[in-house]
Amino acid sequence: MGIFRVPIPQNEPVLNYAPGSPERTALEKELAWLKQNPFEIPLVIGGEDVTTGKKVDIFCPHNLKQKLGFYYQGDENHVKKAVECAVETQKSWEHMPWEHRASIFLKAAELLAGPYRHKVNAATMLAHSKNIFQAEIDAVCELVDFWRFNAYYMQQIYEIQPGNAPMIWDRLDHRPLEGFVFAVTPFNFVSINGNLPTAPAMMGNVVVWKPASTATYTSHLLMKIFQEAGLPGGVINMIFARGAAIGDTVLRNEHLAGIHFTGSTAVFQNMWKTVGENIANYRAYPRIVGETGGKDFIVAHPSAHPDALVTAIVRGAFEFQGQKCSAASRCYIADSMWSKIKDNLVTQVKGLKMGDPEEHTNFVNAIIDEAAFDSIAAYIDFAKHAEDAEILCGGNFDKSKGYFIEPTIVVTSNPNFKLIEEEIFGPVVTIYLYKDEEYAKALHLCDQTSPYALTGAIFATDRKAIELAERTLRHAAGNFYINDKPTGAVVGQQPFGGGRASGTNDKAGGVQNMMRWTSPRAIKENFVPPTNYRYPFMG
Repeated sequence: MGIFRVPIPQNEPVLNYAPGSPERTALEKELAWLKQNPFEIPLVIGGEDVTTGKKVDIFCPHNLKQKLGFYYQGDENHVKKAVECAVETQKSWEHMPWEHRASIFLKAAELLAGPYRHKVNAATMLAHSKNIFQAEIDAVCELVDFWRFNAYYMQQIYEIQPGNAPMIWDRLDHRPLEGFVFAVTPFNFVSINGNLPTAPAMMGNVVVWKPASTATYTSHLLMKIFQEAGLPGGVINMIFARGAAIGDTVLRNEHLAGIHFTGSTAVFQNMWKTVGENIANYRAYPRIVGETGGKDFIVAHPSAHPDALVTAIVRGAFEFQGQKCSAASRCYIADSMWSKIKDNLVTQVKGLKMGDPEEHTNFVNAIIDEAAFDSIAAYIDFAKHAEDAEILCGGNFDKSKGYFIEPTIVVTSNPNFKLIEEEIFGPVVTIYLYKDEEYAKALHLCDQTSPYALTGAIFATDRKAIELAERTLRHAAGNFYINDKPTGAVVGQQPFGGGRASGTNDKAGGVQNMMRWTSPRAIKENFVPPTNYRYPFMG
């Protein structure tokens, strides 16, 4: 026996995939192999592959003729089996020594950083339409960081112990939750797909995991990594099923111990409502952890650095086609600053190449699916016909070959314009211009315009302006950036999450999130217990 310590984590280096580099060669080999070898993707329940009578085809969003394979869609019976399997598995998994649980996910990190790196990157490019840089920082580096840092945070949590009185030994038993955790993951980040089920599992919990239907391809590879790393069957059960088949079976189950969610605000609120309506039916109060959406902002003071501001807008709004919860989608820019950046901003955005992620000169790729494409296109059409807005550049879209939407800049004179208030989740940024002398007013406007509070950025070189923004916008963003784009949070550096309608702000990538998956038990051992009921005052 020993007092074990996990290796001190370091952020995984980002490879550059330059032409002629070994990683570029390995990536291209994996891309070719994946396109020639379609996946057959089963559900995984109790460690066993499960097939059904319902097959759903998977295609590249940027090339609708390229079939990547298919996944099996389950029904209510499969969901019920997954829940039962998880509850049964908890009996053994929660007693697995913590260092062995840590070892499984530390091994998973090494597998992803090593032998699986290029395959997972290639799969992310094909199924999510991410360029190689976006794939590398998400599907590999961030997820590797999650697994390494979360193991370290787990150790830190277990080290939190109380003080002791004479003749007493007090200690904390950081137990897992009693029951199963329901993990619901989105399409836009493979790292989130990998973190939401594994963070609770690392702390000794069992999980029923439902990836988004548009993320089944990469989720399949993550499950392969879990299995190769030695994760026992039944700890994480991966199901593909429609919401109607899940609702009652999962959300009303007496053994529901927690929800780990990233997705739409409406779905999360409905899940919370269902839990509230059934609160008396559970063995314990479920932990609800969620990150939903954002209407993320950039505020530019007259003292901002023009080139830095332009770069932040271009990268913050249009990387991965704006399909990031943290993407910049509204900007408040001082009149004098606008005159300095307008031409350069339009020139740069018009120069962004769009197309297949395998063509590495393309900055912008495809929207994830037709439903998202149609929703974003509707917002652009609204702006085209609005009297109080102008499309400065972009505004075109086409889905004949893939789901492509041009990076679009809208300028409005209406601070309550629809596109500046509502989450679009696409490559559209809306700009509102304010008078230089009304900077403080613009900050309050930014704070009050949206129900969301996920990320935001202030650009200024005037320190008083920065301090005022930091104070005024204190509750407007869970991740606040000074002279940097509002995207790109790094595990261990900027724990990620927001408040208000953006979620519970439990900070993925920080110890705060891991704490949510424990239920501490205080243990008091008295070495010399009293043997008489009388107290001294009774003398």
